[in-house]
Amino acid sequence: MIGYYVHHHGAGHVTRAVLLAERLTRRGETVTGLSSLPCPAGWAGPWLRLPHDAVPVPDERADPTAGGTLHWAPTGHDGHTGRMAAIAGWVADERPRLVVVDVSVEVAVFVRLMGVPVAVVAMRGDRGDAPHVLAYDLADALLAFWSEGVASESWPRQWLDKTAHVGALSRLDDLAAASAAAESTASQAISDGGVARSRAEATEPGGGRREVLLLWGRGGEGSGPDVEAARAATAGAWTWSRPPVHATAAELVDLLARADVVVVHGGQNAVAEVAAARRPAVVVAEDRPFDEQVETATVLDRHGIAVGLTRWPEPTEWPAVLDRAAVLGGAGWARWSDRGAADRAADVLTALAGRR
Repeated sequence: MIGYYVHHHGAGHVTRAVLLAERLTRRGETVTGLSSLPCPAGWAGPWLRLPHDAVPVPDERADPTAGGTLHWAPTGHDGHTGRMAAIAGWVADERPRLVVVDVSVEVAVFVRLMGVPVAVVAMRGDRGDAPHVLAYDLADALLAFWSEGVASESWPRQWLDKTAHVGALSRLDDLAAASAAAESTASQAISDGGVARSRAEATEPGGGRREVLLLWGRGGEGSGPDVEAARAATAGAWTWSRPPVHATAAELVDLLARADVVVVHGGQNAVAEVAAARRPAVVVAEDRPFDEQVETATVLDRHGIAVGLTRWPEPTEWPAVLDRAAVLGGAGWARWSDRGAADRAADVLTALAGRR
C-alpha cells in the first residue's frame, strides 16, 4: 500500500496524483488517495476524504504557524484535528510502505512521526523557511518535476543528494508525443511535393497573421483588460484565443499544435503542458508564495527554453515579446521534459516502497 496526499488548492496536484497513481497501479501497487478533495475521475484505488482544515477560517488566537515552525496547524480547529486523526487511523490500519506528500509540511512531518517513509513533492522557489526546511530535511526522498539540467541552484547538498529529478509531468505527454510523430510522418510524406510548410517557418516574424493561445486561470493578470490591451497592441499581426474551459486533453493538444506562441502562467502543470507540446512560449510569473513562479520563469528564460517574464508586459511590449518567443521556438522544451516523467517517478516511488 502506498498513500498519496493531495493538496486541495489548484488543479496541478490532483492531476499529477492521478497520473502517478495510474502508473503505480500498473506496477501492482494499491494507491490510496488522501485529500479534502472529492475522488477525481480516473482514480483506480481507495480514496480517503479528509476533513477540511481551513473551514471555518480559524481566528487569530489559533496560532496556525505554531510560532513559525509550521505552515498550518491551527489550535482548537475541529477540521484540522479530524484531518490528522483520519490520517493516523488510516496509517494504523493499513500500514503503508510509503506516503507521497503533494504538498503539506504538516502531513509530511506527521506521517514520518508515525514511522512511515515519506516522499515529498518538491516545489520551486525559496524554500528556506523553517517549515520547508523541516519537511525537506526529514523526507526520505524529494521528487522534483523538472530535469537535473535546470535544477535549483540554491538548494543545499543534503537535499540534492536525495532528489529524483524526473522532468516535467503532464497529462498531455503521451498524446503530444503521438501527435508529434504523426505530424512528422505526414510532413515527410508531402515534403517532396513542396507542399509542406514547417511550423518553424510559420512562426517567423512577417510570415502572416499568427496565433497566440492563452493558457490562464480566472482573475488577476492574464485576464480581462490585460488581455484586451495585449490583443489591441498586436492587432493585425496576431490573433488571440483561449481553449474551452473544459477542453479535453486531445482538444488541448490540437490547440497547442496550431498555436504559433503560447502565453502561459508559471504554474508547474500549465508549463508542463506547453513543454509536452514543444510550443514556443511566453511564461509570465503570477504572484505566488515563495516566488515559485518567478523562479520557474527566470530559469526558463536563462536557459533559453522559453521567454520567461516576472511580470505581465505593458501593451507596447507585446509585439517584441511575441516575436522573440516565435524566433526562439519550442525545441528547447526537450531539456525541461522528455515526456517520460510519469514512468520515471513511478519507478522511484516503487523502489522507495520496496525498501520496507
